Amino acid sequence: MSRLPGLDLLRAIAVIWVMLFHSFLVGGLGPDFAWLSRFGWMGVDIFFVLSGFLIGRQVLAPLARGERLSFAAFYSRRAWRIVPAFAVVLAIYVAFPALHEADGMAPWWQFATFTMNLLVHYDTQAAFSHAWSLCVEEHFYLVFPALAWWLTRRPSVAKFAGLCVFVLLAGIAVRTGTWLHDAALDPPRNWFVEDIYYPTWNRLDGLLAGVVLATLSVYRPALWARMGERANAFLVIGLLMMALAFWLFRERTGLLGNSIGWPVLSAAIACLVVAGASTRSWIGRWHVPGAAWIAAISYSLYLSHKLVFHAVDLQFGQWLQDRGLIAFAVYALATLAGGALLHYAVERPFLQLRARRESTRRSAAASGEPVTA
Repeated sequence: MSRLPGLDLLRAIAVIWVMLFHSFLVGGLGPDFAWLSRFGWMGVDIFFVLSGFLIGRQVLAPLARGERLSFAAFYSRRAWRIVPAFAVVLAIYVAFPALHEADGMAPWWQFATFTMNLLVHYDTQAAFSHAWSLCVEEHFYLVFPALAWWLTRRPSVAKFAGLCVFVLLAGIAVRTGTWLHDAALDPPRNWFVEDIYYPTWNRLDGLLAGVVLATLSVYRPALWARMGERANAFLVIGLLMMALAFWLFRERTGLLGNSIGWPVLSAAIACLVVAGASTRSWIGRWHVPGAAWIAAISYSLYLSHKLVFHAVDLQFGQWLQDRGLIAFAVYALATLAGGALLHYAVERPFLQLRARRESTRRSAAASGEPVTA
């Protein structure tokens, strides 16, 4: 799928929203702008829905054409995309403890094996904790191709719908049961983060919503086209459902949001993705200046922003205190510069190398030459 301005806008909003939420690490945005950051943690869920949609299409499209799914090629592409920038940021965290935005950090191997979200002790290991979402993504990459292959061997609407309903209801049941259990016992740790917010099995709603959209776009193209024709209606419905999600999560750690709030939020974002994927919608044809660039560097921004926040705070924090918009501008520009540096120095060169390797493989395959590793 070629780049669409609507999806770029959603991706840019997601990463900016997350960074605004994490501004509490350097004193927040102040009373006048605190509303901008309150629900910023929802930006991660935008990433989840987008990932489910885009990766879902990438996996399902060849299967729908009757082609063989190359698991090796899929995992290789994901590794070239994810690992280089992540490894650099992890190395900085390990080598320079003074740059940690929090006092403690989980062992490096939990990050390297993408198990941090399942093993972290948040109260004492909060540095680089935003890597939890990468762990969820990696678990999705690991499982989804095999699951998609199995489901498409003998395609069945009933089988697919049944699995979706099971994942949805199981998530509600597990989160509700965990919340009731931990709220009753009140263990002396941050059980909300460790038992509900971070674990992969509790955060499948967004990925599921994205996969459903991908399935419709690949296997029901006529229906997908009709949805695109009504993109502005999906945009309005999505915004209304986002308002409902805000209400459900008015107490972020409460039972209401953490039982049924996640599927409502994910459905809302899915509606926005439908709008963003169509050039018929207001956001689908709206080229917001800078949005495509921020979307392009969003992964590097996400990885590096806490490091940059803390570095700026160490050097200029006292001077920036109570300086309002000046402080906001300094942190924002520094964060964009840090993310751009990581993107252009690490992420983009490896993506270009991946593209060259794939081009070489395609050329060799077309000419009948043996393909070497």
